Amino acid sequence: MYKIGAIGPLPSLERILNIASEFEHEIEFVALSYEDAREVTEIIRNHQNEVNGWFFSGPIPYTIAKETLDLEANYVYCPPTGSSLYKSFIQMSFDQQKICNKVSIDMLQTEDISLQESLSELEMPTEHVHINTFDENYNSQEIIRFHLQLWREGKIQGVLTCLHSVYVALKQEKVPVYRISMTKMEIRKALEILIERAKTSYFKDTQIGVEIIEIDQFDQFVEKVDARYHLQHLELKIKQTLLSLCEKMDGSLIDNGNGRYQIFSTRGAIERETQVLYNIIQQLSLEIDVSVAVGIGFGETAVSAEINARKAIRHSKTQENSGIVALQDDGLIIESIGKEDELTYHFRSNDKVLLEKLHKANVSIKTYKKIEALVHRMGWDGFTSADLASHLSMTVRNAQRIIGGLYENQLAEYKGEELHSSRGRPRKIYKLKK
Repeated sequence: MYKIGAIGPLPSLERILNIASEFEHEIEFVALSYEDAREVTEIIRNHQNEVNGWFFSGPIPYTIAKETLDLEANYVYCPPTGSSLYKSFIQMSFDQQKICNKVSIDMLQTEDISLQESLSELEMPTEHVHINTFDENYNSQEIIRFHLQLWREGKIQGVLTCLHSVYVALKQEKVPVYRISMTKMEIRKALEILIERAKTSYFKDTQIGVEIIEIDQFDQFVEKVDARYHLQHLELKIKQTLLSLCEKMDGSLIDNGNGRYQIFSTRGAIERETQVLYNIIQQLSLEIDVSVAVGIGFGETAVSAEINARKAIRHSKTQENSGIVALQDDGLIIESIGKEDELTYHFRSNDKVLLEKLHKANVSIKTYKKIEALVHRMGWDGFTSADLASHLSMTVRNAQRIIGGLYENQLAEYKGEELHSSRGRPRKIYKLKK
């Protein structure tokens, strides 16, 4: 049975778990509460190996979590809808026994459009509605002060907040404050989405996976071996090592000759044993003193998985230190899979405008997507040609050509300069255009 970590403030978790009991035969939930949403990152790091997915009580913990979770993670949240806002307004009016139209509201920036639409549908005057939007790096004390000042100046009849910490603080100040919290229907719909994704994840786990392991320059290596039996002993040792990996993955090994081997297994088994594969590759590299490239392909059929593995091995061999590259059916490339410097990007795109600009810039979609993924992973606000050259194993001249092409075709913009040393010309800093 799948385990899902439910993250949110305690009152929200109680509502979630109450509805989640309807699905207990399909999924198990682990409640992980917080007082302040900024605790989310630490919660995920402490529990990510215990669960198969995440359910967030709202957009705030979800937005914070996205910075920590990888692209393939299974996670959903309850987006605030009009019904959440209307529920809060009705509760405030019911408590005060009058229609309340003088309020202050705080909301995450990404949900501001939804909030404005919901307010317009109420068809109520909004000149006395005060809105404070914030991002994931919010300061709760500033938001509390925003509401308190309006309350003390008599400009509002109450507060609607998305933040549990703000709700608790304003309650202590005797301010009429109400949580914009999810309704049961919203929770139920989000849970249904999560369960469907969990089922999809199961089918993905059972996809066919193929690993192609190739010893670089094997023919030249054979020529250096003096004794014939020494080579045969070495080949037997390699097969023995790879067979131990097959045993762990419940897979099958095929020796294609000339230092090239294939392992057929499932996607889930391959992903679980990635670290073992890394250790074996390092061991082989040291023993025979040549680099070893690995391409992993996933697919719905053995044929599609093998084709993807062949593409992945070609890509791996273009890397400076070979390494492990995986390729999915949807065109997603994963370099250094399972490592801290893992890089994930697509080499396909249906954006005709982008493809036309890249064609004019003489830059492939794969290179562009790789740069985009690198910038995101490194958290760069700007980068130089030397930065790209260093992280993408290319020459500075090639990096300058790529950046120049992107800049000339409005895919990158000039940001400034940095002086690397007291001598030489300053380096130009660029950033990708969104």
